[in-house]
Amino acid sequence: MREDPGCVNLRWALALFDGLVAGGMRHLVLSPGSRSTPLVLAAQRQTLLTLTPILDERSAAFFALGVARASGRPVGLVCTSGSALAHWFPAVIEASASAIPLILLSADRPPELRGWGANQTIDQMRLFGVHVRAFYDPGLPETTPDAIKWLRALGRRAAAESLGDWPGPVHLNLPFREPLVPGPDCRAEAAQVQTAVQSQASSHRLGLAGGWTPEAGRWPLTASLTSRCSGRGLICCGPGDWTPAGAAALWRLAARLGVPVLCDPLSGLRFGPASDPRVTHYDSLLRRPTTATALRPDWVLRFGRAPVSKTLLNWLADVPTILVDPGHGWSDPNHDVWLKIDADPQVFCAWLADLEFGAPDQDWLAHWIRAERRLEGLIAEYLDQAPWCEAHLIRTLIARLPEGEGLLCANSLPIRQLDTWSGQRRRTLRVFGNRGASGIDGQTSTLAGLNAGGIPTTALLGDLSFLHDLSGLLQLRGLSRPCLVINNGGGRIFDALPQHGLPGFEALWRTPIALDLGALARTFGLVHRLVSDGPGFEQALSEALQGSGPAGVIEVMIDADLSRRIQSELWSALAALDELD
Repeated sequence: MREDPGCVNLRWALALFDGLVAGGMRHLVLSPGSRSTPLVLAAQRQTLLTLTPILDERSAAFFALGVARASGRPVGLVCTSGSALAHWFPAVIEASASAIPLILLSADRPPELRGWGANQTIDQMRLFGVHVRAFYDPGLPETTPDAIKWLRALGRRAAAESLGDWPGPVHLNLPFREPLVPGPDCRAEAAQVQTAVQSQASSHRLGLAGGWTPEAGRWPLTASLTSRCSGRGLICCGPGDWTPAGAAALWRLAARLGVPVLCDPLSGLRFGPASDPRVTHYDSLLRRPTTATALRPDWVLRFGRAPVSKTLLNWLADVPTILVDPGHGWSDPNHDVWLKIDADPQVFCAWLADLEFGAPDQDWLAHWIRAERRLEGLIAEYLDQAPWCEAHLIRTLIARLPEGEGLLCANSLPIRQLDTWSGQRRRTLRVFGNRGASGIDGQTSTLAGLNAGGIPTTALLGDLSFLHDLSGLLQLRGLSRPCLVINNGGGRIFDALPQHGLPGFEALWRTPIALDLGALARTFGLVHRLVSDGPGFEQALSEALQGSGPAGVIEVMIDADLSRRIQSELWSALAALDELD
């Protein structure tokens, strides 16, 4: 008797999820559809999986990205066939660029319907191209013992590849024939599987390219490296992830070399325990020509991706650079990297700190420290008498967010304002941003995903990034941390770019959108607070952080022209100083 085709589909899907769960996947985000029914039915039977249904595939993908970033585990996405998976593309690109593990499970029509004009059928093969670490189309479901064994292994392999030396998305395209719902006599349950891998967040990759290993005492480039890393250099840490042990190893290395550590807001190093070498006001420091000249290094040791600050990146041009990065990418927009070392940052810092170097130039590091402290005092004095703007908001926010929590900062102007004004603090704070591709999309969905991933996270968004992800507002209901929206009348980043003043600038670049954000928030069932000054913001933030109910949205009205003038006047005042340290 022929086995129920719907039951075959379900048993096949169960075997795949057995492998994915064994490989560490614990969260699945699904968007509704018919062809994906076997996957949804199988996921329901996996007791170790948390299921989150989200209608909009783009929002679902950014939500999954947030969960994966917060948890360090691969997160699954399920959608039906046709154009549905195309809506994943922006988040897939970001996950690839930021090395975030996603498992893309797209249902598909069977081969006999592809290319024959069947409804809701497109060519889904390798749709995401170079933006996935691997692609598989295992064919139509089978239930022979060998086929089930192979599919379980494929699930484990996909999870492992998403967490590999270069984490990222893995795409499995899964065709199903109808019927998609099994008959009443179908008996199929998930296997009892043992997890095979730990989360990325708790692992350390020691496999390294270019001949370097943690025991590389005779590595041919050791002498060249120690020679290069002597004298006036600096360490630049761009967006990346540092464990507490890794950060401790970095500070020890900086002290050993006698160099400053320039900490990008997304580096994971700006907020938390540190030592004197930590520098955070470099963007303002380097806008002062005499200081930029005096502090120019002879070499740079870089970790992570390119920094947010364009001022810093331009200043580092033509300086010989050593890049330490365990990923397969090559973050070198200035084309100055003479040596790339594929290494775990913690292991490499500990190894390098134990090598023999010449005596560090103590005046060099002291110069940086004096300049950083002096600038912090000048900024505080300046803001005490300046009208309220983003600078005050950011400094209040950084001071008030609880220990160990998260802050998601949108691209464009908010992340640059955070870079300029945040300073540093001794209490830990995890700062997130979708800077792999620096898109405006998916911000509210990512915020919801970070919170679902276990990190209470507040957001700092601009009005356009908030409006760009309206379907994500459905996911914000119930969050205990607020979404802050700086409403400054559109894309104000363009006010500082060459497009400013071009014909049609207001409508074609700044693109203000005249919507009542309060009415919009309430439509989605969100609490809305509107503020326009310091006392109002502090009260709204306290209510949102300390309240027992959902935190909702805090809309902050900002005079963008005034804010830009305050920032420009500060930089002009710094440039006019006779000396900074």
